[in-house]
Amino acid sequence: MGGIFLLLLAITSLLPMYTIGGTTRSYEFNIELQNVTRLCHTKSMVTVNGKYPGPRIVAREGDRLLIKVTNHVSSNITIHWHGIRQLRSGWADGPAYITQCPIQTGQSYVYNYTVIGQRGTLFWHAHISWLRASVYGPLIILPKLNVPYPFTKPYKEVPIIFGEWFNTDPEAIISQATQTGGGPNVSDAYTFNGLPGPLYKCSAKDTFKLKVKTGKTYLFRLINAALNDELFFSIANHTLTVVEADAIYVKPFKTETLILSPGQTTNVLLKTKSKFPGANFLMSARPYVTGQGTFDNSTVAGILEYESPVPMKNLPLFTPTLPSLNDTSFVSKFSNRLRSLANSKFPANVPQKIDNHLFFTVGLGTTPCAQNRTCQGPNGDRFAASINNVSFVQPSVALLQSHFFNKSKGVYSPYFPVNPLHWFNYTGTPPNNTFVSNGTKLMVLPFNTSVELVMQDTNILGAESHPLHLHGFNFFVVGQGFGNYDPKKDPKNFNLVDPIERNTVGVPSGGWVAIRFLADNPGVWFMHCHLEVHTGWGLKMAWLVLDGELPNQKLLPPPADLPKC
Repeated sequence: MGGIFLLLLAITSLLPMYTIGGTTRSYEFNIELQNVTRLCHTKSMVTVNGKYPGPRIVAREGDRLLIKVTNHVSSNITIHWHGIRQLRSGWADGPAYITQCPIQTGQSYVYNYTVIGQRGTLFWHAHISWLRASVYGPLIILPKLNVPYPFTKPYKEVPIIFGEWFNTDPEAIISQATQTGGGPNVSDAYTFNGLPGPLYKCSAKDTFKLKVKTGKTYLFRLINAALNDELFFSIANHTLTVVEADAIYVKPFKTETLILSPGQTTNVLLKTKSKFPGANFLMSARPYVTGQGTFDNSTVAGILEYESPVPMKNLPLFTPTLPSLNDTSFVSKFSNRLRSLANSKFPANVPQKIDNHLFFTVGLGTTPCAQNRTCQGPNGDRFAASINNVSFVQPSVALLQSHFFNKSKGVYSPYFPVNPLHWFNYTGTPPNNTFVSNGTKLMVLPFNTSVELVMQDTNILGAESHPLHLHGFNFFVVGQGFGNYDPKKDPKNFNLVDPIERNTVGVPSGGWVAIRFLADNPGVWFMHCHLEVHTGWGLKMAWLVLDGELPNQKLLPPPADLPKC
């Protein structure tokens, strides 16, 4: 009898962990081409199940998800489940050449993972080249059955996913930019749920409209899936109550305007007016811009309409006032208002004792043009970007497999620098030499290492806000500021009590941000700027978290259908 028990124990230790009572939910994702028309331009684009944006995935905390992705297009594909921790299931995380080789034409792969200790609004998107321009959708994790929200139960929940529309093929845009070394062409419109709205030419019919009842509370699940733009959002003549960010409940606060970086989500409550207002209201988003390059200076709008007791035409339309394009002060103040609930039900387990103090510079740079050629980046060179002046070189095999099978030699170096090799006045006059170094370097962390990471923006080619996304973890944002980080003075002001916990944070333009996390998830975890243009230039790196000693602290073996390179 004891032998049978041990055998069962051995078998269950190999299965993905999931809480008792969770349900297994299966989805089919067919990657296929679909003709889509926006702004009077029709193009064939890569979609999931022919939908743009893609299908909504809904699960509960504790559920296991089995999502079979079959590739029917000529491009390689992977899907990332943005914000899912993937505890011991890194094979399902999705970034191409980091945790898996891509799914090739005619092949399929089942993403198999369990949602452990998370609930809220996340999203999924392609994680290879620029395919996430059209391959994305909401991933909504409801609380466990009969567990209430820690705020007013909404009458209705509405996902609004921000995107970017390109009249031409985004893959052609990035391909051309890679060849020339210059900046890529910008998008032609922003979208709400795939619709650009009435402020763009021939787009009145492609407008997101939301009909609401008076005196009700609505939960808006806002997701920024745009490729390259941080976006302000507001609804005319309405106040919003922020209750969640990146699938973490926050201390509620009221605001008329929000800022969301690509990769960030925010849940807000909208209490509709008690009486029919006799008007319609635009909800709008437009970019927050800090860099020196070109950008899509346009505004997406949807319409909030109240149900009328009698049919009414030609109602006045109110427009919200959004901050100016470069309003860094608003962004900083908004970010500082976000605080974790930090109560007994939803504690903020901020690491108090730190094992590893790390300092990373993040910013732009250049790399030399090929001999006898002139490139379209600064001074005839190529645009680049880096962390600690290391511009990440994407490997041709997956890092996680290389690590798991002890075949890392020649694939990656385990010596990512803990701080910049050359110190300079990061937010002052930039150095004359803007060249980056190149390499595939990983930062190795023993299991359960507590990490404090300060990320410092640099002025090289201009200060710019960088939304940094960490895979496999949430982290606590314990401090931020402008200018150069001061290791003597700034830690005195860190919030170690109720800091916001999230998976994507903006490194302030001309400033710094400090985060803390516990490396309790074995595997290889990507960290990168969520502006796709900067990721392509090399503003990315990866963490290698080693196995712990106990069986439940080790990465599970790869699934049999893991794609091959």
